[in-house]
Amino acid sequence: MINKIKKSYLDKIFAKLSKLIAFPGAVLNKLSNIQESLGRIEGRINICKNSNISDSEFKVYSQWGEDGIIQYLINNINIKNKIFIEFGVENYKESNTRFLLINDNWSGLVIDGCPKNIEVIRNDAIYWRFNLKAEASFITAENIDSIFANNGISGDIGLLSVDIDGNDYWVWENIHSISPSIVICEYNSLFGPTKKITTPYKKDFVRFNEHYSYVYYGASIAALNDLAISKGYSLVYGNSNGNNVFFVRNDLLSNLKTITPEEAYVKAKFQDSRDSEGYLNYLTFDERVKLISDLDVFDLNKKAIVKLVDYEKLLNINHI
Repeated sequence: MINKIKKSYLDKIFAKLSKLIAFPGAVLNKLSNIQESLGRIEGRINICKNSNISDSEFKVYSQWGEDGIIQYLINNINIKNKIFIEFGVENYKESNTRFLLINDNWSGLVIDGCPKNIEVIRNDAIYWRFNLKAEASFITAENIDSIFANNGISGDIGLLSVDIDGNDYWVWENIHSISPSIVICEYNSLFGPTKKITTPYKKDFVRFNEHYSYVYYGASIAALNDLAISKGYSLVYGNSNGNNVFFVRNDLLSNLKTITPEEAYVKAKFQDSRDSEGYLNYLTFDERVKLISDLDVFDLNKKAIVKLVDYEKLLNINHI
């Protein structure tokens, strides 16, 4: 009898514990739903009131204001195929296309080099609620088009987002199988507004392996703009945080204003550099540049590898 009472008592405790364990997950789901709803409201307000792309920035799932910029662009150009590709998405909780998937019901392919991240995405409710594919692949200039082909994507698509913190320039250069209406690409503002430079191509480039500072990666805004022009695109915006640029295919520009790299460039103020132990050290812009100034960059005009220090006086660096 005593054992039955003990078992009944323990069952009640376990039931209460189960509810407590489930509670945080339920709260997170509610918060996610609220976040999504607020984003939809803000998106509709911005579409109605903003005639200027610079006023359109807002964040729902993007890192900065990319969600709003994308909403502005897709409502101001004629996009036939509402398909996106985004790579370098990690677990896709923070991304440039998640709001586009949920709010606008686009279809898409997301790619990340870490299988665990892809597993998280495939276990997310959005994976069955929407037409989303997730591919675990380490992206290189050599395999990028085959990844698209293996997922049945080619030709005209709506949007491509490139953010792999390394070979961004070289990978985009070697994309030939798709023709996106919009291309978003991350640039490294430490490389300045005018020099056409990028980290040299290295097939296995991983940002945190190349230099402990974590700020040696990617390409300059001028380099990406030069590549965009060669592919038939024009620069229409650079976000206010100084890390992403937006290009639109020339045949779709319509009334969109095009700008120069100098006009789009923003000297990034986020302080994400690390010390040799891997801890954030909150260096200023100038200090971050000096930290990597003895490293190699590829000069696209000279077609040669040079030291970043060669450009320090040309980067128009001001102390802050």
